[in-house]
Amino acid sequence: MSLRYDTPTPLAYFESLVQSDEHFPLLEAAASLAQDEYPELDVQQVLGDMDQLLARLKRRLPADAAPLARLRALNQFFFHDLSFGGNINDYYDPDNSYLHAVLRTRRGIPISLAVLWIELAQGLSLHARGISFPGHFMLKVSLPKGQVVIDPFTGRSLSREELAERLEPYKRSNGLVGEFDVPLGLYLQPAPAREIIARMLRNLKEIHSAQEDWARLIAVLDRLIVLLPQAWGEYRDRGLARAEQGHTAQAVHDLDTYLAHAEDALDVDAIAERAAALRREIS
Repeated sequence: MSLRYDTPTPLAYFESLVQSDEHFPLLEAAASLAQDEYPELDVQQVLGDMDQLLARLKRRLPADAAPLARLRALNQFFFHDLSFGGNINDYYDPDNSYLHAVLRTRRGIPISLAVLWIELAQGLSLHARGISFPGHFMLKVSLPKGQVVIDPFTGRSLSREELAERLEPYKRSNGLVGEFDVPLGLYLQPAPAREIIARMLRNLKEIHSAQEDWARLIAVLDRLIVLLPQAWGEYRDRGLARAEQGHTAQAVHDLDTYLAHAEDALDVDAIAERAAALRREIS
């Protein structure tokens, strides 16, 4: 009798990775996002490539290197020697979110570059985290004499004044001025791994929505719902995308799920009407 091994679907594999916040493999989960677009992708190869980069970097440093020396060596290696940086010529290319492609081209968006950088930083025992800064993902490293905030798009360290300046448009547009202002430190809190993956997926969601690429959008929303089972707005958006694809029964199910949990949402009446119209198509 021959043994049969069933390979999990990309979504099932992703689901197995994101079960626990305590043991959340950020690099592996981020690398797996490309499997919808690249089904033959070997995620373990991506992890192996990163291990090789880390080994190269470690060979440059004495074992007792101070944290600041490790940080400088990492930035020299990542941003200068390997020339990782932002893809300013084609910012909205989905490949900018796929780690295997970023490793090949050395070009990405802030969050994908940050995930690779964090993996190397943690491999050097640096206390490094990502920051969900409004509009632009950032990096933060805690050193004995303070913390450093780095823009993963350019590799530049940013002063408090520069960070405050970057925040101004966001604060103004959200009414966070005067008595409603909040300290800069609140915008520099570390982002949990689950939140980082959600932000990567929402970047892809925005790209596919803008292009009305419903099949790719649904694949991204499937992952978002696995990652964040109570993000009810994602059910609504998947339902609307499924309706565009003619998957009417599935669309109704998603919209009903949203309506059951979003009583106070401003779009409840409009979504209820859409669900009713779709239901009439089925009957």
